[in-house]
Amino acid sequence: MAHTITDDCTNCGACEDSCPVNAISEQGAKRAIDADTCIDCGACVDTCPVNAIHA
Repeated sequence: MAHTITDDCTNCGACEDSCPVNAISEQGAKRAIDADTCIDCGACVDTCPVNAIHA
């Protein structure tokens, strides 16, 4: 199951830069993870400064 980004996201983009499969993109005022592309590696979780990404 793909990780998800909560409404706590500040749209900083750190997670997008850390994703090795480019599964994260900007969607309005926050980032979103494409569940079909996400490989559940957790790289985005480690780089989110506001802990807005969860498995």
